[in-house]
Amino acid sequence: MDKIGRIAILGGGSWATAIAKFVLEKTDEIWWFMPREDRIKDFKRLSHNPAYLTQVHFDVDKIHFSWDINEVVEACQTLIFVTPSPYLKGTLSKLKVRLRDKFVLTAIKGIVSDMNLVCSEFFHRMYNVPEENLGVVSGPSHAEEVALNRLTYLTVGCSDREKAEAFANLISSSYIKTKTSTDVIGIEYASVLKNVYAIAAGICNGLSYGDNFQAVLMTNAAQEMFHFLQAVNPIQRSITDSVYMGDMLVTGYSNFSRNRMFGKMIGKGYSIKNAQIEMEMIAEGYFGTKCMKEINRHMHVNMPILDAVYNILYERIAPSVEIKLLTDSFR
Repeated sequence: MDKIGRIAILGGGSWATAIAKFVLEKTDEIWWFMPREDRIKDFKRLSHNPAYLTQVHFDVDKIHFSWDINEVVEACQTLIFVTPSPYLKGTLSKLKVRLRDKFVLTAIKGIVSDMNLVCSEFFHRMYNVPEENLGVVSGPSHAEEVALNRLTYLTVGCSDREKAEAFANLISSSYIKTKTSTDVIGIEYASVLKNVYAIAAGICNGLSYGDNFQAVLMTNAAQEMFHFLQAVNPIQRSITDSVYMGDMLVTGYSNFSRNRMFGKMIGKGYSIKNAQIEMEMIAEGYFGTKCMKEINRHMHVNMPILDAVYNILYERIAPSVEIKLLTDSFR
């Protein structure tokens, strides 16, 4: 715990709630930043998050709630950011406490859209957090299954292996299995891309493509992801590791996946606006698609699936037309 210290959760959604659940199972207390005072009051009264994973009950006496981000950051040494990426800059807009001496862990499977930065790059460039103090928590991990204590495998990434191992050991339990990695940026880009591929899988499902084609789509997506990760961070890695392919598969196939659901609506003919309204949750892949397209204009990696999803979402090409072109490119 020396390298971890007090732990703060920053975010109030389903994944933030799931992380708070398994962290509290191994620690005596946590600090929890939620931007809405009314949500905190309801949480204290009900002993559960009033909006997400309502079946998970907490001992609220072990939680220091606050809607003041400075109070939470000042009090803690380890900060776990679980804010949807489109809201990250807004969440930090009132921050006055410096972050560079904190252990900043991101569990955000998205990208800071107006800057085209994954979260570790964002904290490094904008808040001068050194790389050894930046980490990521990722892997195939639907919050709904964590809430049910279903077996889940997480990877903790950090260039400082000791910090990664300390946090991985802290959260390990009978149903949370952990491993460590130094590939922080690769894990983050994989987390962005898997949402794009889940949208593609959903679109194809909405268009009534079957399981046979879905398997080919996911196979090609894995190759596409690997080529991009090797271009952005050329290290020795296995794309079949759970933090890469496992996360991509669960997001592409599961009914819990909001990105797959969003894509399915698009495939069935919903407009983007109507799909977003009906879902009532953030499909990070929508924003990630545009960011990855812009980033890849400089990387020049052959990414036909990314291009197809971008053309459907942003160029308004008919899904049936774009996916037919994509199927003709597969072998």
